[in-house]
Parts: sequence; structure tokens; C-alpha cells
Amino acid sequence: MPKTTKRGDAKKGELPSTLKKSDAKAQRTFAKAHDAAAEEYGEGERAHRVAYSALKHSYEKVGDHWEAKSSKGPSDSRAESGGPNPKGTSAEGVDANASKKHLLDVARRLDISGRSSMNKAELVDAIMKANRRESSRNR
Repeated sequence: MPKTTKRGDAKKGELPSTLKKSDAKAQRTFAKAHDAAAEEYGEGERAHRVAYSALKHSYEKVGDHWEAKSSKGPSDSRAESGGPNPKGTSAEGVDANASKKHLLDVARRLDISGRSSMNKAELVDAIMKANRRESSRNR
């Protein structure tokens, strides 16, 4: 089912809950990428993966919504490898390639305890867990 209107705006009822709380550009990015992928590959999991991949290139997940990244690019090792058989693990929308300072700032906003003593990989894991909790709490 198309996720955009004839004018190119995202259909709010067709978006995942985390995108409903995000800005209009994030919604359009996801919806247009999904519609193009659905046309190419058919409706289903592959279209969703393509749409999330396009979204994660410019946005990162913070809590229960998506926020624009300071610089565009792949968000984790899985996104960097690309292709039909990507290598690496997904950071579930967390910008794992961001600086430790940025990750500490996100962890502070999510009120993650013990963040000051964590290394970069631990911060990414803690932010992923906090994002999951926040998203499930607000569904």
C-alpha cells in the first residue's frame, strides 16, 4: 500500500509509530523510499528495509522518534557494507559512527545511568536499549 499521497506527502496512518512523532522530512524520506522499493521489489520486508536504510542515512533514532543527523552517511557497519548481503550488525537507528561526545549527549537526553564510564560501543548498546524501551512505552 502506498505510503505517500498524490502530492508526495506521507500518509500518517501508514507510518510506523516512531515516524509519526518525527518531522515531516523524515516521514517523506521513509514514505517515498518505501513506495519506490515496493514498486521495484513488491510490498513486504524488503521495501521496509530499503525505506529504513534511506531514513538512517540522514536521521538517527533518539528515544521514540527520529532526529536529523549533523552529517549524512551510513549509521553503522551494516549500512556501510550495503548490497544485498550486508556484513556487520545494525545499530537499530543509533548513529554508531558518530563521535563519543555526540553519543554521550544522546545518552544524557535519554537519562542513561553510568554513561560517563562507558566506551563508545557500550554507549551504542545502551542507547539502543533505551530507544527500544521508549518506543514500546509510547506505542
